[in-house]
Amino acid sequence: MARSRASLAWAVSLGLLATSPGAEAEQPGKVYQIGYLSSASASPPNELEPFRQGLRDLGYLEGRNVLISARFAENKLDHLPALAADLVRLKADVIVTFSTPAAKAASQATKTIPIVMSSGGDPVGSGLVASLAHPGGNVTGFTHLAGPEMWQKVLEFLKQIAPRVSRVGLLQNSTIPPEARGFELLRGPASALGLTLLPVELRALDDFPGAFATLIRERADAVAASESPFNVEHRRSIAEFAIQKRMPTAFGHRAFAEAGGLISYGTSFESLSHQTATYVHKILKGAKPADLPVEQPTKFELVINLKTAKALGLTIPPALLLRADQVIE
Repeated sequence: MARSRASLAWAVSLGLLATSPGAEAEQPGKVYQIGYLSSASASPPNELEPFRQGLRDLGYLEGRNVLISARFAENKLDHLPALAADLVRLKADVIVTFSTPAAKAASQATKTIPIVMSSGGDPVGSGLVASLAHPGGNVTGFTHLAGPEMWQKVLEFLKQIAPRVSRVGLLQNSTIPPEARGFELLRGPASALGLTLLPVELRALDDFPGAFATLIRERADAVAASESPFNVEHRRSIAEFAIQKRMPTAFGHRAFAEAGGLISYGTSFESLSHQTATYVHKILKGAKPADLPVEQPTKFELVINLKTAKALGLTIPPALLLRADQVIE
């Protein structure tokens, strides 16, 4: 009898242990496959780490309940279709994309696997979604642009700091639809500020000498650049050229100002990447991309590089300094 009671007590204790929260968490469950497709470089810093942190904050641990298969095109946009097809073959539960070309490649590769944009320029104009409020297909996520008003503000800040500026060279890749449309939308606002925009193509490393020569030939007295992954990766080269030629610079990504650009004003790409994890979580729990509205940024950061301003002989208006989220000295 004593032995049977001891056995019963042991069995009960095992049962309690097995149903405790800690033990339940240890039980094997589904491991979600997440594909990550970026047109940028794999070298840090990139936006994958903030996304990983967002997943960790939601309880997803790599190797335990989630696996991330990342593919980087290293700014070779023609590589994106093959990389997207590779993620489809892996049968990813969700594909996260960074950049509009990456989202386009993923969308062309699958109409069934949910796609979450970590950053997109103009998802409606690019044909990725039917509307921001009702995407309607297998693509949703975040756009880093809030319309031409954001870039209009960038130019306004530039004009406040350097009122004599009149010709702004805009480094862009017109084969990327949001960049081409963005230039056209900015013509009017730029003209209202007394600025002439000069489009200059920059798609690959070999384009740098010609792009810089064009800026000089067209008598640009300031430089701006789209926040494409290629431009972001080579931001230091752009900033150094501009400082050498004593041209003020204005950008939509804080990484440019941190690399020596004069000012930047735009959304935080790291924050968007972190937020992307919340959409992935919702989809893994059963939400449909078609029902999740594409979110636009609501917070923008103004970064001023005071060191660059001094190198260019420019004085930052005190009111603008007070408004800045970060001042680099």
